[in-house]
Amino acid sequence: MELSAEDSLRLNVLLANPLQAVRIDESSMTVHALSEEGSASVRLNPVGRDDQYVKQVRELLSSRILGSPGGYPVFLRRWTRMGQARDTSLEQLLLLGEPEAIVAVVHASGLTNEIARRAWWAMPVADNARRMLEKECVAQGAMGPLLAEYLVDYLPFETEHHCMAETVRLVLQPGLIADELRDKLWRSAKRKNSHYLGFMDTLPDALPETGRPRQDYGAVRERLAPLVDSGNPIALQLCRCLSAPGQVFLATADAVLGKPANQDIVVDLMNSIQRYFSTVCPAGDAAADMETIVGDAETLLDVPGVCPTTSAVQELLGILPNHRNDVRALLVLSWVGESLLNPVFSRTDAIGSVMRKKIEPVTILIHQQFDQLQKGRGPVREQ
Repeated sequence: MELSAEDSLRLNVLLANPLQAVRIDESSMTVHALSEEGSASVRLNPVGRDDQYVKQVRELLSSRILGSPGGYPVFLRRWTRMGQARDTSLEQLLLLGEPEAIVAVVHASGLTNEIARRAWWAMPVADNARRMLEKECVAQGAMGPLLAEYLVDYLPFETEHHCMAETVRLVLQPGLIADELRDKLWRSAKRKNSHYLGFMDTLPDALPETGRPRQDYGAVRERLAPLVDSGNPIALQLCRCLSAPGQVFLATADAVLGKPANQDIVVDLMNSIQRYFSTVCPAGDAAADMETIVGDAETLLDVPGVCPTTSAVQELLGILPNHRNDVRALLVLSWVGESLLNPVFSRTDAIGSVMRKKIEPVTILIHQQFDQLQKGRGPVREQ
C-alpha cells in the first residue's frame, strides 16, 4: 500500500517546514504538526485499511526525520521507559508521530522544559505528566504548574491507587499548586486514603492538619535538649514523633495502615514509614518477620554503646530510662520495609479485606508501635 498522491504531497510540504512535534489522530485520520508559528494539520484520505495507511504515514515521517523507514523501535518499550533514550535524539523522536517515541522522550534523563512542552502537546496523558514532573527542570519551569493543574483535575478519574498517591506527591512540590488546592486534596484523602501517602512523602513534618503534641512532649523535649543540640539521632526522632506534626504523621500512617486498598499502597506505606524513621535505623538488614524485628529492637536497648545507634540509645536512656518502649518503637519502625511483605505477596494477589487479613501479622505489630508513640503504650488491637 502506498500513500495517495495528494497525501504524499501535503505531508512532504508539511515536513519541509521546521517542526517541533507531530501527532497522528487515528480516529479522525489527521496528522497534526506543531511549529513556532502554531499548529497545522493534514486530513488524510486513506486508501485501504486505516491502520495500514497510518503505518505508511509513519514510514514517511521516519524516512524524512531519521533517514530510514523503520521508524521508532517500539519493541524497546521497557528500555525506553527506563530513561535510556539518547538525549541528542529527543527532538527527532517527537517528529515520528509514534506514541511510544513520545513516552521515550518523557522518560529521558535529558528532558528539558521546552522539550516537555512539545511532548505534552504531542501526547497529553496523565502518566506522561507524572514522568515529566519527576524532572526538577520541568517541575520548576513553566510547564510545572500546567502539568500539576492537569493532574489535579484528572485525579477524580484516576483508578489506580498507586497513581493517586504518586500524583499527590508530585503536585505537592514547591510552587506547583496553591495552598487552597493543597488543603482540598488533603480533605479528599478522607475518602481515598491513598492520597495521604503523597502528603506523607512530600510534607512529613508539615501535614495540613491541626494536631496536638503528646502529653509529655514538653517535659521530654526539655530533658533531651542537650542531646538534641548535640545531634543525637534517637533524641531528635523521639522529639519529632512526640511533637504536634509528628503526632499528625503517626495518626495519618495509622489510618492508611488500617485500610489500605491494595498491595501497591501497602508497599508504598511501608517505604514511607521506613523513610520517616531512617535516621535511627541500626546498621544491618531487617529480619524476615515483625516478631523478630521487635525482639531485635528490644535487645538493642541493652547493648553497650559500640556503634552510633547503640551509643545514641544509651545516652537517651541514661536521661529517660522510663522511655524504653518509645525507643524500641522507633527502632522497630525504622526497620519496617517492603521485605516484610514479600512472604505474603509472593503467594497471593489478594486486595481489600482479604489482603488486610493476610498481612495482619505485620500490621498489628506496627499498629502497636504507633500506639506506643502516640499514647505512651502499645496494646494489642482487637481483631
